[in-house]
Amino acid sequence: MQHAQFGNAGKGLPGQEEIRLPAERLNAGCFCNSLDPAALELALSGEFGDDQLAALVKERCPYLFASRPVFISQSRANLIGDVVTAIESVIAMHSYRQLVLANAPSIAQQGHTGTRGVFFGYDFHPDGESLALIEINTNAGGAMLNAVMARAHRTCCLDSARIEESIVSGAVFEEAIIDMFRSEWAAVKGSAPLRTIAIVDTDPQQQYLYPEFLLFQRLFASSGIDAVITDPSHLTFHDDALWLENIKLDLVYNRLTDFMLESPATGALREAYCADAVVLTPDPHAHALYANKHNLTIFSNAKTLKTLGVAQPVIDILVANVPITESVTIDKAERLWSARRGLFFKPVAGYGGRAAYRGDKLTKRVWQDILNGDYIAQRVVAPGGRVSGTANSPETLKFDLRSYVYKAHVQWTAARLYQGQTTNFRTPGGGFAPVYGMPDERVSAELEVICGPVGASACCAKI
Repeated sequence: MQHAQFGNAGKGLPGQEEIRLPAERLNAGCFCNSLDPAALELALSGEFGDDQLAALVKERCPYLFASRPVFISQSRANLIGDVVTAIESVIAMHSYRQLVLANAPSIAQQGHTGTRGVFFGYDFHPDGESLALIEINTNAGGAMLNAVMARAHRTCCLDSARIEESIVSGAVFEEAIIDMFRSEWAAVKGSAPLRTIAIVDTDPQQQYLYPEFLLFQRLFASSGIDAVITDPSHLTFHDDALWLENIKLDLVYNRLTDFMLESPATGALREAYCADAVVLTPDPHAHALYANKHNLTIFSNAKTLKTLGVAQPVIDILVANVPITESVTIDKAERLWSARRGLFFKPVAGYGGRAAYRGDKLTKRVWQDILNGDYIAQRVVAPGGRVSGTANSPETLKFDLRSYVYKAHVQWTAARLYQGQTTNFRTPGGGFAPVYGMPDERVSAELEVICGPVGASACCAKI
């Protein structure tokens, strides 16, 4: 995990209250463009200086990387770890697993391979003195992009030692990624060598984050692992193995949103997984335990948690940091419609904000679709705010926080800056941003954030 997190804006942003914490003041008043375009291009080019990937990012997804960092207080940084630990302790309980797997598809009930699942993404919004865990994803994208980004943010309101630490952290994170995949392999195959990995997604070359697949391929190659990128329909299962043409695949890094491998295109992968002929990570079992959005109705309900036998301190952490969530059912329709302005509605099988709706923007037609579908209703918690634009013409970008987690350990935390209803990587100045932790000491109201020209160093020295 990068040793820096996220903050909640205050004075200096429209409609916000007076700022008291250094992180809040910086989010509201720091105009440093810390992203160094030349350093980013160099990081994307790799040790052999291949500039094709940098050109691809510029052409296809120019707003992957935010121009400015995000700040949070150290207490919030610590709270992230506390929430993750609490969630993981519940998921480890036999009573919880019985409950959530009872109605899960049979493929999700297997869980016999021993893998834990790579890149769980815990997504947070700030929520007063607490955090709001909005959802958990089991194939969270962006980890490799963040490792690259760490090398490209150079100038900001931090001393040179902190900036250097951030740059080095990207390489450390890459090592942790390799170790994680080797750990997943060893959990199933022991000391056998890991030779081949397939990065699998639907029509991968057309995916918005395709450049990240290329970064993974390059990282695996640097560790002596052959990696291919493929659509699942190109895989075949025969001779007790999964194949891509004449390449026998050891491990599949699963980026599919067909979480239960139900489509015809995933037939060979499903057969191989069910036959224990390939190591699949993350797998349907992990999705059922972590990412099924119905699980949020458990994590946010003190009564349910107590029934499961969860310890009171864990219950206290969860109910304070997981927004109240409930399943949408016909018998609740009238009440939920009346309360809709304070609710966010998400499809249980959804991802990437698709078919998700703020209650204050619902029409009667969409409401009927929600009632006829499989949805949850979650208390609305506004995203954070980060000043954008210039000191003379400021505007505000929203941000959330994504923590990448493996084996209950937070590996890395990044912010995603955006405009619109959900994160979209299509906002100028937005995208993934580094997140820096700041002290919790409150700042006198007389101190002002003073920002010099865009790109100036130490511009907020009075914070």
